[in-house]
Amino acid sequence: MLKKVTIALLGFGTVGKGVYQSLKNHQNRMKNELGFTIEIAAIVVKHPEKHHDFGDTTLITTDFHTVLNNPDIDVVLEAIVGREPAFSYVKQSIEAGKHVITANKEMFAHHGSTIIELSKDNGVQIGFEATTAGGIPVINTIKKLFQFNTINNVTAILNGTSNYILTEMRVREVSFEVALKQAQELGYAEVDPTNDIEGYDAFYKLMILSQLIFGKQPDWYSIKREGIKNITVKEIQKYKHQERRVKHVASIEFQDGNITACVEPIVLTREHPLYSIEGVENAVVIEGDIVGKITLSGPGAGALPTASAMLEDLTLIVQSNRSTPILAN
Repeated sequence: MLKKVTIALLGFGTVGKGVYQSLKNHQNRMKNELGFTIEIAAIVVKHPEKHHDFGDTTLITTDFHTVLNNPDIDVVLEAIVGREPAFSYVKQSIEAGKHVITANKEMFAHHGSTIIELSKDNGVQIGFEATTAGGIPVINTIKKLFQFNTINNVTAILNGTSNYILTEMRVREVSFEVALKQAQELGYAEVDPTNDIEGYDAFYKLMILSQLIFGKQPDWYSIKREGIKNITVKEIQKYKHQERRVKHVASIEFQDGNITACVEPIVLTREHPLYSIEGVENAVVIEGDIVGKITLSGPGAGALPTASAMLEDLTLIVQSNRSTPILAN
């Protein structure tokens, strides 16, 4: 029996538009293969004047309470930048009995454990696949497929923008400034690229993985976080001739009861599983005590990979709640 799921989008930037377009483009797939339809009831934005050319302006609102006060909305997809008002909106949505899917790594790194506990208390589900590695299903892989293994450590490239810049500097022999400008022109980097090039973005994602895997985070102030803006073309080319590559790597390890973590540029040899990760790709190397090392890789930047992760979470939530009243016909 075909189900209808009503959603609201919070934020309508790159990711929000990617979600909207993906839903519009794949309606038949949802109906025929997944057995449900999606209705978007509201799109909450801060600056409606930026969306005057959007085809369905009746969906655009600045009033978040239209979401809270609409009992028909089943799931809230949050794609706002920054901690606030994102956390307040997510918290209120959960308390209103709505499932929540977020792509906000900064907010979730700070408040993820609180949000998960709150969701349990209110009997709703939280999807946060999109917070960590773009289109790579690392969160659900760890949650569902690493039940028996104990994960000892994770080594990853978690920021597509910095990886793109380092790749361009090596392959095309351009300066950091030129590579950054290209990344901005292609939509990989923001006008203010600080979070990407200084390692904050990768740092937040690493803290989310730490909470998920180890049930806690290390002291944030004890973690080394070094960006890539001081890396020169000359330095990169020197390593290139040695068949080595500079990559911006995030790593975390649990040993003797302590969690150690860092985000920094390191030089990799050809044998390293992250050596071949190029452009805007992300990759996560997970080491289990039984299985050994497993590498997950894929697109880590852009609208569609992140939208894909959010929509996969939406599908999982719908499929696990088919018999509940909120997803009835």
